[in-house]
Amino acid sequence: MVRVVNFAGAAQGIATTTLRAVTGDILLDDVPAKARADQSGARQKLDEITAPWGVKVTNVEIREIVPPKDVQDAMNRQLSAERNRRAVVTDADGKREAAIKVAEGEKQAAILKAEGDRQAAILRAEGFALALDKIFAVAQGVDAKTMSLQYLEALKSIGASPATKLVFPMELTGLLRLFTHYAEQAMAEQR
Repeated sequence: MVRVVNFAGAAQGIATTTLRAVTGDILLDDVPAKARADQSGARQKLDEITAPWGVKVTNVEIREIVPPKDVQDAMNRQLSAERNRRAVVTDADGKREAAIKVAEGEKQAAILKAEGDRQAAILRAEGFALALDKIFAVAQGVDAKTMSLQYLEALKSIGASPATKLVFPMELTGLLRLFTHYAEQAMAEQR
């Protein structure tokens, strides 16, 4: 049989010892989360010990756990290292995201430029085709007289240049025959 002279002091001592035993089993990293959960376990242990004294424990509240100074220092270093690690990871993630955004922007710009170049090339080709169609349509209406006049204009330009050599087209004899024919027709009409 246990006899207790100072009931209040003995109850406080047994409560302190039991709470130390309960919290001592918790890993330091888990203290904030598990301290509240272990309060019911501490209440049951205290109730078992104090029941023979005629005391019923109805509530246990762990308000603060103060570990020794060297443990606090170790926890602070661990927290600081964890914060630094998270900062490095966050910084690296930010740089990676920025690089991805820049690359996506450059890719999109290159695609848009290529599409613009393609569209410009199509429009130039369409314009060139329209010009050729127009030239061909006009050329269909050109008769031999008009071509002869064009040859004469070209020869006149060549003759006006300070060059010492003259180049005549291969069709010169045909051109001369044509001019001769026109000249004969004109003389016949005047008679």
